[in-house]
This record gives sequence, structure tokens and C-alpha cells, in this order.
Amino acid sequence: MVTLDYLNATKLKTEARINPQLHENGFRVVVGMATCGLSAGAEPVYLKLKELIAANNLTNIDLAPVGCVGECALEPLVEVYDHQGRKTTYCKVTASDAEKIVNQHLIGGEPVKELTIDNYKKDTSALQVRIALRNCGVINPEDINEYIAYDGYKALGKVLTEMTPEEVIHVVTESGLRGRGGGGFPTGLKWSLCAKNKGGQKYIICNADEGDPGAFMDRAVLEGDPHSVIEAMAIGGYAIGASQGYIYIRAEYPLAVQRLNTAIQQAYEAGFLGKNIFGTDFCFDLELRLGAGAFVCGEETALIASIEGERGMPRNKPPFPADKGLWGRPSIINNVETYANIPPIILKGAKWFASMGTQKSKGTKVFALGGKINNTGLLEIPMGTTLRQVIFDVGGGIPNGKKFKAVQTGGPSGGCLTAEHLDTPIDYDNLTNLHSMMGSGGMIVMDEDNCMVDVAHFYLQFTVEESCGKCTPCREGTRKMLELLEKIKTGKGTMEDIDELEELAYYIQDSALCALGQSAPNPVISTLLNFRDEYVAHVKDKKCPAKACKELIKYVILPDKCIGCTKCKRNCPVQAISGEVKKPHTIDPSKCVKCNVCKQSCPVNAIIIE
Repeated sequence: MVTLDYLNATKLKTEARINPQLHENGFRVVVGMATCGLSAGAEPVYLKLKELIAANNLTNIDLAPVGCVGECALEPLVEVYDHQGRKTTYCKVTASDAEKIVNQHLIGGEPVKELTIDNYKKDTSALQVRIALRNCGVINPEDINEYIAYDGYKALGKVLTEMTPEEVIHVVTESGLRGRGGGGFPTGLKWSLCAKNKGGQKYIICNADEGDPGAFMDRAVLEGDPHSVIEAMAIGGYAIGASQGYIYIRAEYPLAVQRLNTAIQQAYEAGFLGKNIFGTDFCFDLELRLGAGAFVCGEETALIASIEGERGMPRNKPPFPADKGLWGRPSIINNVETYANIPPIILKGAKWFASMGTQKSKGTKVFALGGKINNTGLLEIPMGTTLRQVIFDVGGGIPNGKKFKAVQTGGPSGGCLTAEHLDTPIDYDNLTNLHSMMGSGGMIVMDEDNCMVDVAHFYLQFTVEESCGKCTPCREGTRKMLELLEKIKTGKGTMEDIDELEELAYYIQDSALCALGQSAPNPVISTLLNFRDEYVAHVKDKKCPAKACKELIKYVILPDKCIGCTKCKRNCPVQAISGEVKKPHTIDPSKCVKCNVCKQSCPVNAIIIE
């Protein structure tokens, strides 16, 4: 039986191993081995470090694989903590670099300066506050003892031995935590509504079906700190009176699935799951359910249908899941990031969490920053931080001297914001008022080379493909919108098409069955509001201002610049270029497929796009 004494003893024992400050000349070395790190080549680096540490008999060094450190663009990442409490972050590390780190730093005591993060970016840690990501990149996600060393399962022990379910819900409510997966419904209120249904089986569910293009926050938490979600779900189960939990995760996250399975098994073996947890009457079981990758299963009622073995399609609300959810029983659904905030809130208190953020949006938010940005990766910032701070201070601005044009927040359900909105504090209400949304936290940055009609087309195409087809507004309406966008994008549209597109967008927003259908027109609405001139240019001038839509551009070789080197001709895949050596070449527009190969191969920049 697990006890508080067991937690304390395990914490002390593990700290003695992983804390370098407890060893003379000790080091803790961690290698980022989440999906991003592994795909960049972290495993050979880890194995080389392990080999060298053993070969040199460095018993004062603890080496561990960890989750995502956050600097995804700089993977593979190795972080070294020394006995004086200092941290050195090494970026883009190779196996040969690992030898330098061992010899110069771990043995010689001097960091390898040319490999450190300072050579790649400025320190932005002052702008970030890590709560949901507190253990990611810090602990070995497959070692429950390391989670315990960082106060893991202490919150569960506290609620089971010191608090009533009502007190737990009160703390969560007072913290101001809102759901981090979409619309931002207050978490404490959701839990209280379910708790009011007395008697019978209840369920608590984790929505880990992260389907937004460009979003990987939930995956990072599950790969780097799976026990935080397990602990939070047990706390939630106690609060609402549920003895069974399910984590619904897409099968496309194999590493997250593997680490979750390992963590669940460890939690059962240690007594944090199962019967009479912490010697109380509370019993809680937890299982995984794998999804097939349907975007609509991110909607809570479609997710419930999928767990039940039915086709993932939304259901009419009311009744809401808190009253009638999984198998007709009261159920709570929150996403991964929401749960990851629960243990710290229990341990540090509601006032601590509520002291961060804005009046209506408390705490922090994790974002996956991608697109045309220098520092792609994960960040966690207090609510109320401006878009400008995120994009230019944390993200490092736009590459190649290009101008910032827009940022898409909330994925296919969100909208595009412009330079005029850069000083907007990020919170639920501000983004909604600008016809965008927080969503799960994807943030895609665009520069002057992005066409906003093309961007709207991309997101709507995704929504059309992922529509479950249950309701007519989403099934037929979004498809009609896509047809209109394709006409406009190819220069075949009319001004009437723009008007019809806008009318349809608002109609679908008001009449679709579920939140995914209702938010599907957001990218179109926001781009029409902020970039209407680009739509008009596609229709009236038959031009794409960003020179991105293939049907409206042509490649031209400037005769006064062309040196006749024949590189463009030799590289053209469709033989669309003609010309003799040392004489200007020409492109046949009837053959050109606009693949951009010629422009990339030209050594004198003689090829332009018109």
C-alpha cells in the first residue's frame, strides 16, 4: 500500500541519485528524446554519451533520456547540470560532439562554448513560466521515481488524506483554470456539474486526440511527463466520484502511447492506481483508448462515441456529458494540458495560479510555435503576454529578413491575426473577439510570401476532409465554400463569389451541429476581415499579391541578367526552358509547372516571378 512516508522516502532516495549538488563534482546530463529529438538524431548522441561515461568510469554522472526541452528547432539537445546548480544547454549535438562534451565539460570542467544555446538564440526563459511543462525535459518520463522526486503524486496523497471532493473542486474553481483544449470552459464548474449527479458509475476522460495541424503540445506532455496526467485524472476522479478513467489518444503518437502504457503500469505497481489508494476507500482504474486520427473525435461527444465503439460523430447537446456522457453516465472530459495544471494547483493553491494571467484567463498557456519563425518549438507563457512578445522575443522574429504578415492561432478552428494585433494580450476573450480562438495552442506564423486566400483554402480543405458528414451545414456548406475558394484562388472567381463565400461562412458558424463545424469558417472570416484586398486582387486583377497561387503567376528569365549557364535548363523537370550556352534563356509558360526548381538553381537571380 502506498503511503505518504513511501513518497517521502522515494523522493529522498531518488534525489540522492539525480541531484548533482549532492555529489562532489557531480553532473546530471539529460538528452531530449521526445519525437522531435529522436527524429533529429538524439538516440545516437545518448548512446555515445552512455558509452563514454561508462568507459571513463564517471560514477559521479547521472545520464537520463527526457522529454521535449522546448527548443525543437535546435535538436538534438543535451543539458548538463553541475554540482553548483548551473545548467548548460548544448544544441544540434552530434555523436562526435558528445565526445567533446564528455572530455571537456564532464571531465575537464569547462563547457564547450561553441555548442551552447547562446550561439543560436537569446535567453527567453524570463518570459516563460513552466507549469504544464514543468517536468518536460527535466525528468526521465519512464521512471516513476523521478516524477516522485519532483513532488509527483504528492497532490493525490493530499486530496485523498486531507481534502473532501467538494474542497478539491473549490480549489480548482477558485484557481480560474479554464479548459486548455478549445473554448476555455471553466474546469471547476465542469467538475462541479458532474459531481452533482449522485450515485452510479461516472467516468473521467482525457482528450489526447490532438489533431490541429501544427499543434504538438499534448504530445510533448505525454512523452515528457505522463504521470502528471495520470495523477490529475485520479484527483479528478476523486472529486467527481468516478472510479474509471480513459485516455483517448491518437494512434499516430506511438511514443506517447508507449510512455503512457509504461507510466500506467508503474502507477499500478506502486499503488497510485487500483484499489484503496493511499489506504483510503478511493479506487481508480485507468485505461488507454486509441483513436484512428479523425479530427472530429477531438469534439467531446464524438470522442465518447468512439470510445463506445461507435463511429466518431458528434451528438446533440444538451444533454451535456457532465449529465449524460460515456455509456449514458455522467462524464468529465478535459485535455492533456488542463490535467497537467491540476497537481501544481493542489499543492501551491488557487491564489498562486490565479495570480498569473488576466482577469478572465488565469495561469499560463502552452503554445506550439511554427511556420515562418526563427525559433520553432514549445513555449509556456502567462496569459496576457502579447503576440509581439511571443513572435519576436521568444520566437526570434521572421527568418531571412522577411516581413511579418499574419499569425494563425487555434488551427483550422482559429483565425489569422495581422500586424495590427501584435500588441494584443493573449487570452481567450481577446482572441475570440478578433474572430480567432485559443484552441489547443497551435500558432503558425506567416510572412510576406504567404497568400491569405491560399491559407484559408488550406485550412478549409482540411476541415472538409475531416468533416464527419452528420450535419448539412458542415457537410455541404464547407464543401461549397471550398469550391468558391478554389475559383477565387485560380483567378476564376467573381465579386459575387466573395459575397457568397462570406454569407455561407456566417451561416455555417450559426447552424452547424458541433463546435468543430461552427468554427470551421473562422479562417475564411478572419482573412476576409483582415485581408479582403487579396481576395479582390485574385478576382479583379487576376493576380496573387504574394505570388503564391500557381495559376496566377508565371516564371520569367530576365535577358539582361541571364548568363546562359544552362543550369535552369538542365534542372527543369519538364523541359520548359530553351536557350544556348552563354545566351539568354526563355521559359515556355505553356509547359512550365511552376515548380520553382529553375529559380532555386539560378546562380545570378535572373529568374523572377510575375
